[in-house]
Amino acid sequence: MVRISAREMTATYQRILQKYGFSPEKAMTTAQLFTDNALDGIYTHSVNRFPKFIQYVREGHVKPGMESVRKSSSGCVEQWDGQSGVGVLNALQCTDRALALAQQHGMGCVALARTNHWMRGGAYGWKAAKAGFAFIGWTNTIANTPAWGAVDGKLGNNPLVMAVPHEGEAIVLDMAMSQYSYGSMELYKLKGERLPVAGGYDSNGKLSDDPEAIMKSRRTLPVGYWKGSGLSLLLDIFATILSGGLSVSEITKLPAECNLSQVFIAVNLSALSHHQTIPALIHQIIDDYHQSVPEPPLKKVRFPGEKILQTRAENNEKGVPVLKQVWEETLAL
Repeated sequence: MVRISAREMTATYQRILQKYGFSPEKAMTTAQLFTDNALDGIYTHSVNRFPKFIQYVREGHVKPGMESVRKSSSGCVEQWDGQSGVGVLNALQCTDRALALAQQHGMGCVALARTNHWMRGGAYGWKAAKAGFAFIGWTNTIANTPAWGAVDGKLGNNPLVMAVPHEGEAIVLDMAMSQYSYGSMELYKLKGERLPVAGGYDSNGKLSDDPEAIMKSRRTLPVGYWKGSGLSLLLDIFATILSGGLSVSEITKLPAECNLSQVFIAVNLSALSHHQTIPALIHQIIDDYHQSVPEPPLKKVRFPGEKILQTRAENNEKGVPVLKQVWEETLAL
């Protein structure tokens, strides 16, 4: 494991991105987002994912020269076409647009077709919540999760993000519909560790905490069993029909995981009649939540995203921890 400063990481990413056709401005924004995600401790969708991201650029699945464009508009709902551009840039643009629509209408919904992996979905939740908005967003993916009771993958793990402002920061839920994302399992595999709890089935159909065995069988466990299975299906349906883009089944037929469908919804909390009391309401809920009696060895029950600030401060001070082989692979790009 090595520690890389945020400045060095951003500069390295920016140099590599410009080498592969990104304009200086796009390279800077993309590099900063990858670094910010790493600073927050989301290594699976930042430092560990960057080499594969560049692979997709080299193979033509991600087109740095393309940008998302609006296809249609109806009140607070808009449809956009990502034109196979950079997923993180398209997602940032559509998040900003959802916020602008919410500022105008009270609520804004932007449905995005033909885009690419947004990396860490929570980044857009943090962006919206820090601006004072409530946010819900999700994306579909390639088929990588079996429906409950099935052995073959027909569902995506379709990450879902929900965020609200809290004491100048945010409460952010960022979760895949499988017990562990493939990025998380890959990280456990690289570190030679087992999963904390069973995350899927091995090739013999037995529940397993072996990340390599689960990735080989591609039988991940949906969160909440049949409930997560149903939620994954409906997230795909909503993303597909709202954006007019591709569904999980159609994406799976492509040569790579690209041309995804995504939804970004923002609510202008200041437009609500009781907006002045919202911070106190959230504080009361969290205060009660924190009074939960933790089960040893835990000392405290945390809300989604609560540890981020601590991780961010530590990584800013000491540098981002990166597996040596991952950083060497990055420098060789």
